[in-house]
Amino acid sequence: MGHFSISDLEQLSGIKAHTIRIWEQRYGILRPVRTATNIRTYCDDDLRRLLNVATLCDRGYRISQVAKLTEQELAKAVISCDDESHSHRYCHHVNGLLAAMLEMNESRQVCIMNQVVEQYGFEQAVLQVVYPFLQRIGVMWQAGTVNPAQEHLVTHLIKQKLMAATDALPSVQPATARRWVLFLPEGEMHELALLFMNYVLRSRGHHVLYLGQNLPMAELGQVCTAYQPYAVVTVLTAVPERHEVQDFVHQLGQLCPDVQLYLYGPLAQLVTELPRNAARLGLITEFIKLASDLTLAETCVALPELIER
Repeated sequence: MGHFSISDLEQLSGIKAHTIRIWEQRYGILRPVRTATNIRTYCDDDLRRLLNVATLCDRGYRISQVAKLTEQELAKAVISCDDESHSHRYCHHVNGLLAAMLEMNESRQVCIMNQVVEQYGFEQAVLQVVYPFLQRIGVMWQAGTVNPAQEHLVTHLIKQKLMAATDALPSVQPATARRWVLFLPEGEMHELALLFMNYVLRSRGHHVLYLGQNLPMAELGQVCTAYQPYAVVTVLTAVPERHEVQDFVHQLGQLCPDVQLYLYGPLAQLVTELPRNAARLGLITEFIKLASDLTLAETCVALPELIER
């Protein structure tokens, strides 16, 4: 059972703490328990109900109407809401995914994911819905209010969607495209960002050698010699240890001295001295722009050649 402060609820739901207090006092939306020092604490059920209430209010329902609904009526109303008039609003999708996760409702999560992909396109669905969803889960995980089963369910679903979308892309021949190697360091298992990078590159006509999780550093040199990539990309989330990050990046630069290196992830931001051939990416949108700009540059080079022929 989770224990949330009102500031936790504000961060997870997107509803201001002041508004939550008003809803609680005026409409009885939530039923917090007070500690011995008279501080409100909220449980998983309170968070789930608030997410559903926020979803309906975001879609035009009055709070006075929503407050009268039973738990069953509330869930049914969320599921049956029409999204067509809110095609450019994402918060209710994120809230819906969070509520479904807390209920361990896989079919509901799949339904929402399919809906947002169809409505916005795969890439925008990931950027506008999946990423904010994962950020909120990260907050909940840090607070100890997400259990491993819930986190695994979410990760598996998103991974499945990323792999299916990538597999549906047309194949690219390595001889005619810019080549990339994507890998995670030995012991690193957080793969979602790397999978999305794989999709971004392939969708823009780049060729990718995707090596995935848990790759020993020694293997990378042989791969680069055989494959001759333009760039190597890695994501540093939990590995290596914080005090070992600088040494890891230095070794990577020595192992691949003639290849462009791109570093992404929270640990990559700790590096103080980058190798001459390395660049650090702070946001996934920077990587998307990089991939798009390189594709555009190749197109501009190819056009005069086609005209001459």
